Amino acid sequence: MTYKTIRSLLLFICVLLTQIAVAQTVSQRLQKAFSAFENDEQLKHAMSSLYVIDAKTGQVVFDKNSQVGLAPASTQKIITSVTAFEILGKDFRYKTDFSISENLHPDGDNKAIFIEPSLDPTFGSWRYTSTTDTKIFENVFKAIKNKKGVEGIYLSVNNKPADIPDGWIWQDIGNYYGASPGNFIWRENQFDVSFKTGAPKSQSTIVQTNPAYISTIINNNVLAGEQGSGDNAYAYLPIGNDTMLIKGTVPPNRSSFSISVAMVKPANVFLSAFTNYVSSPERATPVKISRAMTTPDDLADVLKYSSGPSKKELVYSHYSPSLDSIVYWFNKKSINLYGETLLKTMALEKTKVPATDSGVTVVKKFWKEKGLDDDELNIRDGSGLSPLNRVTTHAQVEILKYAKSKSWFPFFLQSLPDYNGMTMKSGTISDVKGFCGYHKAKDGKEYIFSFLVNNYSGKTSPLVGKMYKVLDELK
Repeated sequence: MTYKTIRSLLLFICVLLTQIAVAQTVSQRLQKAFSAFENDEQLKHAMSSLYVIDAKTGQVVFDKNSQVGLAPASTQKIITSVTAFEILGKDFRYKTDFSISENLHPDGDNKAIFIEPSLDPTFGSWRYTSTTDTKIFENVFKAIKNKKGVEGIYLSVNNKPADIPDGWIWQDIGNYYGASPGNFIWRENQFDVSFKTGAPKSQSTIVQTNPAYISTIINNNVLAGEQGSGDNAYAYLPIGNDTMLIKGTVPPNRSSFSISVAMVKPANVFLSAFTNYVSSPERATPVKISRAMTTPDDLADVLKYSSGPSKKELVYSHYSPSLDSIVYWFNKKSINLYGETLLKTMALEKTKVPATDSGVTVVKKFWKEKGLDDDELNIRDGSGLSPLNRVTTHAQVEILKYAKSKSWFPFFLQSLPDYNGMTMKSGTISDVKGFCGYHKAKDGKEYIFSFLVNNYSGKTSPLVGKMYKVLDELK
């Protein structure tokens, strides 16, 4: 062995020993910080789990309760995101078809616009220039304005109450973040209610809704709160009911203060707005519309969802943004509706059944084939909103590690928010807080981690500060 070879070998050993020492130091620091965290009074009755690995080697840096299933809240969105990238593909797009159809109504040989939805969660969304309600209406109008004899609009949807995932609570499903996906989604299935308020404790007045609500009765029990208070109003919407109760408080002495709530029948709202747009005298050559109906509920004697019209001419196809763009907003803004729709879409791709339960089966099967134990992913939805979800920090870290090896990883990484100077997804539901993601330390070491806490006491804000203090040991 030459001197040069020996020298190189010694240098390699020194570097290796240094890396091991640093890793041990980080582990020791995490152990000390996590022990202090667990002994905090706020965690007296809580269960916490922290799992950290070296992103390059896969070496375990810290492990506490990594095999214990805990409610993940919105950190579950990383599971749905990564699985969707793999099953659907980065460039996947939803397609909503608009056709001119004949013989849809038994009373005559009339023509109508026949719309076939696609589970697209971005249809009518304000987050993308190509998906706004105005843009969609403009594009469709251009395609149909010269078609003679169009008299109706028929939307092929099942207008029954949407599929609600197991565990979703009444206080959630009436609000924008609990809007449930059916097979047709419009403006993210939410609308805004604006209140005028006076002195504290006085009754508010609803001054506007945007868009105009249809098929929904609003019982307004919202009061003006104390000076300095924010949005403390919640909408309650019993499943299958068209009456919404809104109660709580909003800031006092406002001419207009808006909250977002769930849309009961998005198909009806869309049809009304679409009909008004294409038939408006303001349009050049407006399209005469005498019928605007959904099927099969409102038109069961005319059209069956399974068969569709006997004769149709495709005139326009609306494409959603690509999956990477959808995942960006899904994680950045933690949009629960996107998660539930992606779950159903994966189910449709793999089983031809666009249902929540089918989607859960698809996700669990995918990760079982990758080596994860079935019971590490006891999930009930795609968003993490259900308090019945149970996920291990080990599973989340393994999924994040898997993502890092894929060509689409930069797009996934870009979707994760920045908290505490770290790239990570957060999650919050009642008495649950979590963070999971990636971090590159000052010394160049890269880590993948998941940190979940269930059943803590007190307010969330001080707990977050304490969790950050533990994670700071990775910096």
